[in-house]
Amino acid sequence: MANLTVLDGSSFFVSDAAGDVDITEAMSSNVMGLFHSDVRHLAVWSLLIDGQPMRVLTSRPNDYYSARMFGALAAGRHDPSIAVRRERIVADGVHEDLWVSNNSGEPVTVCVELRFGADFADLLAVKRGESMRGRTSVEVDGPRVTLRYQNQAYERLTTIRFGEPGELHEDLMRWNLTIAPREEWTTCIDIGVVVDGKEVSIRTEHGGMGTVHPNMEMSLGDWMDTAPTLHTDVEPFQRTYQQSLLNLAALRFRPHPNGMSLPAAGLPWFMALFGRDSLIAAYQALPFHPSLAESALRTLAELQATEYDDFRDAEPGKIPHELRSGESSHLGVAPYTPYYGSHDSTPLFLILLDEYERWTGNVALVRELEQAARNALGWIEGPGDRDGDGYLEYETRSSAGLRSQCWKDSWNSVMFADGRVADPPIATCEIQGYAYDARLRTARLAREIWGDASTAERLERDAAALRERFNRDFWIEDRGHYALALDGAKNQVDACTSNFGHLLWSGILDDERAELVVRRLLADDMWSGWGIRTMSTKDDGYNPIEYHNGTVWPHDNSIIAEGMRRYGFKDEASKVIHALLEAGRDFEFLLPEVFAGHPRSETGTPVEYPTACRPQAWAAGAPLLGLRTVLGMDAGKDGLTVNPHVPAAMGRIRLDGVPVRGQRRNVS
Repeated sequence: MANLTVLDGSSFFVSDAAGDVDITEAMSSNVMGLFHSDVRHLAVWSLLIDGQPMRVLTSRPNDYYSARMFGALAAGRHDPSIAVRRERIVADGVHEDLWVSNNSGEPVTVCVELRFGADFADLLAVKRGESMRGRTSVEVDGPRVTLRYQNQAYERLTTIRFGEPGELHEDLMRWNLTIAPREEWTTCIDIGVVVDGKEVSIRTEHGGMGTVHPNMEMSLGDWMDTAPTLHTDVEPFQRTYQQSLLNLAALRFRPHPNGMSLPAAGLPWFMALFGRDSLIAAYQALPFHPSLAESALRTLAELQATEYDDFRDAEPGKIPHELRSGESSHLGVAPYTPYYGSHDSTPLFLILLDEYERWTGNVALVRELEQAARNALGWIEGPGDRDGDGYLEYETRSSAGLRSQCWKDSWNSVMFADGRVADPPIATCEIQGYAYDARLRTARLAREIWGDASTAERLERDAAALRERFNRDFWIEDRGHYALALDGAKNQVDACTSNFGHLLWSGILDDERAELVVRRLLADDMWSGWGIRTMSTKDDGYNPIEYHNGTVWPHDNSIIAEGMRRYGFKDEASKVIHALLEAGRDFEFLLPEVFAGHPRSETGTPVEYPTACRPQAWAAGAPLLGLRTVLGMDAGKDGLTVNPHVPAAMGRIRLDGVPVRGQRRNVS
């Protein structure tokens, strides 16, 4: 059976199907256990019945934050009288209920043990397989045990409280039971975590499966009920839509205790705030849950850089990339407090701010965030353009910084067609498109809301100049597509990649070249049959399972398809969205972060990428943006406009209750 995962807020618990975890190595790269705010608070959580794990009969989640496990005595034991049931809720802390039932007509004796332990591993260290340097200790006090980790001023604790008395030791609780005929024994266990001296307790009550007290603006039920209702005669698409909404709900957390909730980037490695991911996922979800955009904008504005900090790649006005709270960040080994190493988050912030106002009419938020927006614009016009040539170039200044600071942020993602990795500073094509779009959108806000016509006119002039310059400097005539980037010597990085598909979304392309771009993206070397690959099969860097150099990313495809619609290529846009939705069916309606770029004609089914996040925020958002694309939905001060182009293979589609500027609209 597959692993069982339950999550809520800043916590997630990954176990085997029986509900058990046993990380026997000091620092295994196995991402199992209870994690809270980037730290593993339980590395051992193992139930034994008469010294053996239970034999799993049924194990399944109830929803994203709770699960039930049913079992019997270990395999090879033929006594059917003993039944075991475990129920688990994750709600910041963990509440677990345990039942052992005697279904026979005679008394039975049974020894029940629960083994526990914590390595307090930083999630980033788990990913790298690194060891921790602090010391652990255990304190037993009545029915409660406290597991403690300390390294200099850094401290984390796990507290475990048992509801029924037994023999409590530093690493296990034992109950020696005699259960009467047709009776059951039950106990409950509460697990809490202590971060920065503050205990985070479980938000539920003993024995109350499903009675989690929500710490979000909306409970799961309200979240699902207030989203638009999809009507379709293609059942797999309905299930993919529902799963996308559920995934975004599951990933919600609060980066700040008093802040609003927004989606973490993805499970398991990226259960943290990522500026780029939050902004894109919020954009995708605007016609469905615009509250995500408001929370992302407010939170990221609060974290906007105000000064230079080389270690964190911070510059005034820059929107953060990543915020972590584990040991390496706390002790200053890693720069994630927050880290600012993404060159696209800042223009994406301005893009989302404008698009949010178009859909909601919330002028008050645009006024509230005016200074943050102007600061972001100042970064685009200042530090973001390192050499003053009008393009946004990145190069890390940090000893622990990212080499690549576009959305394809692996070290080798920006390469030439012959496989050479480009040298920084790097100006990737899509970031220039974002900067163009950000200028035009901010111009609208300046003119219509801030009453600043002179700034609006300047931004429009600058955008027009950028568009002309970009189409001259980035177009590769002999290859028939735009360059992936300009390198540090202003050479065109000539690999054929999906990056230039984002130029359709931003609107920076010359109209006469848009068709060439669309045709290039859908050529056999780029089109896998399930989506557009991140790199052409004809380029030397191509690998169908290389993270950014040949795989298919759902969010990437959703942005490209929306751009195709913008330039009038509706058939092509619908083709991309339909393929993504078909892929979702083969992934049990839960689109992963990324999947392999093998051709559909050879595999017949999309091939999993080995370490893809599931769920992942912008993958969950891809079907939502896809629905917007095929229904042709746009919003503005005149309300909602709809121009649908739904392919026959997708059947009939209707969305009821789309939120637009304080009203609800039905779309078909």
